[in-house]
Order: sequence, then structure tokens, then C-alpha cells
Amino acid sequence: MTELDSQLAKDPQALCRAWEATSDELIVVRVVHGETALFEVLMRRNNQRLFRAARAIVKDDDEAEDVMQEAYVQAYAKLAQFEGRARFSTWLTRIAVHEALARVRKRRPAVDHEAETVQSELPSPEDLAANQEVVRVLEPMVDALPDAFRAVFVLRAVEGMSAVESAECLGIPEETVRTRFFRARQILQHQLEKQLTESLPAVYEFHLSRCDRVVAAVFARIG
Repeated sequence: MTELDSQLAKDPQALCRAWEATSDELIVVRVVHGETALFEVLMRRNNQRLFRAARAIVKDDDEAEDVMQEAYVQAYAKLAQFEGRARFSTWLTRIAVHEALARVRKRRPAVDHEAETVQSELPSPEDLAANQEVVRVLEPMVDALPDAFRAVFVLRAVEGMSAVESAECLGIPEETVRTRFFRARQILQHQLEKQLTESLPAVYEFHLSRCDRVVAAVFARIG
């Protein structure tokens, strides 16, 4: 084991810090030209976004992690095909979204998501009394959104993607993204009011232990 390998084993984030000034797109070029270890930088940078995007669709933490792994393996195999017409993070998120949607389609027949209504137990006033409880209450509310609204909401509000990027990832018109996002916010604002915006950054939080596990699993698959 080299000194660098030893350092990375003690501090997995060291590699990311060493390349923090380099764009995803430039790192992609280096990976394609043989510096495969740098793929870890791309994964660690994009893990939280991919987890949130997948989790919004499959509604399960463990399955979202499986989606991430599959998306990374697919992206690695197609890395030479990345042409830079969109940001790398958008290209990668689109792969994860397609994988998540494919899994959802396999487990249930197609339905008219636009016609779905929210059917879930709303939290009691006591649930919202303390700020530390808001995230626990918010995640089930996001899960209860109609599928089409939930994916748009997580990409736009939680992950901070633009309407254009979200539309590209989901394969729908930009105007549809805007409409679904507006309707999703109406539903959630009615339930959470002020606490909603304050708690969004912690929704579908992606912890370091899961990050390390995904990185290790993907590298085990791509060799």
C-alpha cells in the first residue's frame, strides 16, 4: 500500500479535497484516459443528489442505494460517451432517474399519476411543535405526494436543480416541471407552512457511512 493509499484509507474525503478545484467534466476526461481512481471523486460529489433523486422515486432508502450503484456502474461503462452538452451531474442524475423509474414500473402497472390524490395521515400539531421533529414529519409528507410531483419536488426544491435540468433528467417538458413543482409546493405548504422551507436541507439526508458503502460497492463491480 502506498503512502497515498494509506492516507485515503484513513480519510476517504482526502481525495475529494485534493481535487475540489477541478470540475466534474475535467475529472471525467482523466478517468476516461486511465485515472480510474478519480471516479471516486465523481461519486462522492454526486452521491447525495443521486440518493435524493432515486429516493424520491422508489420511496425506500435501501432501494435508492441500489439504484445509485447501478447508475454509477452504467455511467462508468458509458463515460467515454459523455459529450459535455449538459453538466455531468445532470447526465448522471438522468441515468439514476431512469433506473429508478424502471424499477417502479416493474413492480406496478402504469397509472395516471396526475389523477392521484394524497391519501395519508397528516401529522398532529404536537408533531410540529419542536423544530427537531420537522424533518421526521416532512419526509412522509414528501413520500405521500403523487409520484410525478414528488420526483420534480425533490430535484427542484431539495436538490436545487433548475427547471431545465430537472426536465432533462425526467424527460418531460420544462413547463410540466414548473406546473408539478408549483402544485407540490401548494400541497406541502398547506401542511407545513413555515417549517417546510427551514427543514428542506435535511430531507433524505445522505450520511457518510452510506457514501462510503456505495463507493466501495461500485468499485467492487467496476474493478
